[in-house]
Amino acid sequence: MTAPKTLQRLHKLIWTLIYGGLLALVLGIATARTDDAIGWSLMVGGGLVAAAGVVLIGVRARLKADTGT
Repeated sequence: MTAPKTLQRLHKLIWTLIYGGLLALVLGIATARTDDAIGWSLMVGGGLVAAAGVVLIGVRARLKADTGT
């Protein structure tokens, strides 16, 4: 059983990771046109961060909220 406040924090973290990772991925694609090394670093880093957010969705799905009893 997990406290509702903890689940809410996890929910915010998940979406921050997903959106932040996708933003870094897009910036990496745009940057790769002028600097390959920085562009690929941003793309790989952003992809990994977004993937971590997706994995946390699976973790969140397995957690159960406290019923208050």
